[in-house]
Amino acid sequence: PGTTYRYQGETRTYPDIRLVYWAGGNPFHHHQDLNRLRRAFRRVDTLVVHEIGWTATARHADIVLPCTMTLEREDIGGNSNDPLLVPMRRLVPPIGEARDDYAIFADLAERLGARDAFTEGRDVRQWLEHLYEPTRVALAEKGLPAPSFAEFWAGEGIDLPQQADDGGRLAAFRADPEGAPLSTPSGRIEIHSATIAGFGEADCPGHPTWLAPSEPPTPEAPLILIANQPATRLHSQFDFGGHSTGAKHRGREIVRLHPDDARARGIADGDIVRLFNGRGACLAAARVDDGIRRGVVQLPTGAWYDPVDPMDDFAMCVHGNPNVLTRDVGTSALTQGCTGQITTVEVERFAGNLPPIRAYDPPSGAEA
Repeated sequence: PGTTYRYQGETRTYPDIRLVYWAGGNPFHHHQDLNRLRRAFRRVDTLVVHEIGWTATARHADIVLPCTMTLEREDIGGNSNDPLLVPMRRLVPPIGEARDDYAIFADLAERLGARDAFTEGRDVRQWLEHLYEPTRVALAEKGLPAPSFAEFWAGEGIDLPQQADDGGRLAAFRADPEGAPLSTPSGRIEIHSATIAGFGEADCPGHPTWLAPSEPPTPEAPLILIANQPATRLHSQFDFGGHSTGAKHRGREIVRLHPDDARARGIADGDIVRLFNGRGACLAAARVDDGIRRGVVQLPTGAWYDPVDPMDDFAMCVHGNPNVLTRDVGTSALTQGCTGQITTVEVERFAGNLPPIRAYDPPSGAEA
C-alpha cells in the first residue's frame, strides 16, 4: 500500500485495503507467488469469502459464507458466442447451510437498510423472468419463435438467431480500407504505435521486438517451468473430484521432465520430487517423458494449495501448486498482465517422509 506502479502511461498508487469480500474465484489457484499473497492477506482486517468448499482462499478467510453450486440453484445459461439459451433448473436442494449468493446479498442489504433497493421486490425466479423478457421481445419483433418465460423454463432451451460470418471488421477493411477504417489512429493496421512509444516504457517499446527474459535460468534455478492449464478440471474447480484426483500419483500433481534432466538428478518415473526456487517449493510426482524439451519441466495449475506448515512464511506446498514458484510481476508497465505461466526452478528427488494431503479437509475449529 502506498507504493506506485505504471499502467498504460500513468503512474498509479496501490490503495491500503482493509476489507476484502470475495465471491466467486479462488486466488490461491490463479495468483502468483502464493507466499507473498499470504502475507498480503494478513494485512487486511477482514476477509469474507463465498464458497462451496474449503478452498485455500476459504481457509484463509475470517468469515466464510457457504453458497450454492450450479446444481443447487436456478439460473440461465448463455453467452454472446453461443446460439443456445438454456434454463438451468435446480436439480438438488442445497446442502447444509448453503444459500444462493443473491439471498446472501439480499440479507446483507437488509442489514444496511437497503433490501428493497437491492432486490426491487423480486426473488430469484422473478429476476430470471425479468432478465429473459428483453430477449423474448426482441425475438417477437423479428417474427421469430418467442416462447413465454414459463414455456422457456419448462423446455430444453431456445436457439437464438446468428449473424452471418462475413469476416467482420477486418474483411470490411480489406475490401474498402478508406470506407471501413480500423479503430487505430491511422485507421490502418499499425506495426508501430506512437502512443505506446510515447510512454517511454523500457519493457514495452512502440513496436514488436524481442526482449531478453527478466528471469533467465541460473545455476540455482536451471530449468524453465511451464505452468499450463490442467486437462482434468477447469482451473481448480472440483479438484477434489474423482476425475481430477484419479489423474494424480500418490495424491500429488504430476510434473513432466525430459529423461536427460531426470537422469542427471537421479529421478525415476513415479518418484516424488521437490520443485523449488527463491520464492517457494512444492512437491509433485515425476513423469519422465521424452516428449518434453530438455531444460523444461511442465506442471499444470489447479492443485489446491496445501502448505505443510501453515505458519511458515515460505511453506512448501505438498500438493503440487506451481504458483508457490511463479513471479508476482506484470508482463510490462503498459498492461501489467499475468506472467504466471513461465518461471525457473530446480528439481530434486524428495527423500523424506511424504506429508499427507490436507487440502480438502476443513480447517481446525471450523463449524460444519
